[in-house]
Amino acid sequence: MSSPKDHRGSDSSRIVISVDAMGGDRGPAAVVAGIYTSAGINPELDFILHGPADELEKLVQRRRGLSERCQIRDAQGVVSMEDKPSQVMRHGKGTSMWSALESVRAGEATVAVSCGNTGALMALSMIRLRKLPGVNRPAIAILWPSRNPQGFNVMLDVGADIRADAEDLLQYALMGSAYARNGLALTKPRVGLLNVGTEEHKGRAELKEAHDLIAAREDAGNYKFVGFVEGGDIPGKRCDVIVTDGFTGNVALKTGEGTASLIGDLLREAFAYSPLSRIASVLALTSLRRLKKRIDPRRVNGGIFLGLNGTVVKSHGSADATGISAAVKLAYELARSGFGDRLAARVASAAEAAQDGDSQKDVNKS
Repeated sequence: MSSPKDHRGSDSSRIVISVDAMGGDRGPAAVVAGIYTSAGINPELDFILHGPADELEKLVQRRRGLSERCQIRDAQGVVSMEDKPSQVMRHGKGTSMWSALESVRAGEATVAVSCGNTGALMALSMIRLRKLPGVNRPAIAILWPSRNPQGFNVMLDVGADIRADAEDLLQYALMGSAYARNGLALTKPRVGLLNVGTEEHKGRAELKEAHDLIAAREDAGNYKFVGFVEGGDIPGKRCDVIVTDGFTGNVALKTGEGTASLIGDLLREAFAYSPLSRIASVLALTSLRRLKKRIDPRRVNGGIFLGLNGTVVKSHGSADATGISAAVKLAYELARSGFGDRLAARVASAAEAAQDGDSQKDVNKS
């Protein structure tokens, strides 16, 4: 184990991020390059890096000044993308993913970041960090580019659990609005429930029930409920938070990423079609660069696990240094805002309000 610096010292201004260096498609070199970029941007940021110490020490030493801001925790095991969550739950101790979560559990770091297997990461997070009281199903929330002034909308769940009943969707609305307040600086986020139409008679029974529950908790949740929204509203400006089940959300996410990639390919083909179009591409170079930056999924990389006793950011498995840096930036901003404590308080107050409401119903019935 390499321990060049005790990050739990008296300097309370330091923010420590726990990073799983293994599990990503591009290996630990991309992870180290990403945190090095983040370290240069945020001078108060430190890291605990988890993985094979001998390999990580060589990579860290190549980056000037990084070793002074980075602990290395030796963890020889690696969770692969092919590993089943059930196997990782039984045999995951000793892996870099387990070790990264342990640092958050022990209070050494505020947020954990990993590029690894999503199912395994959620399973281990639930075991090591546990769910917040009152949360039935944790969710994965992402930032989706939108037409809103803040530039992004929050969508959840995008794959933590394919099922969600009405109570789960209500919890997603509460957690998503808390994320929007802290991550997007929105005082009173607008929440929409994803459905096949905006009419109140459309959709499955649990969606209709969730509609009424979310509407009834507007004041307690400090959000504005706009009702049902459709797929076209995900990148739109009708709402700031889109609530859905993990199956629907994950399909929408993968469809959006594929569409963005297709648009990029079609633009390249169009500008390479003829000599005149190539000249046009040179004239439009600045605008094209702005467009590329705006829709580049690497720059909004990072889904956050909501509903746990600790904050976990899941990076794309294929993320390069730019993507890793974006995920670390998200982790840093959440840590700096005290998001974890605020979310726990919001969920706790909502659970108390629900219990009071149920008690009042029982009194009325009697």
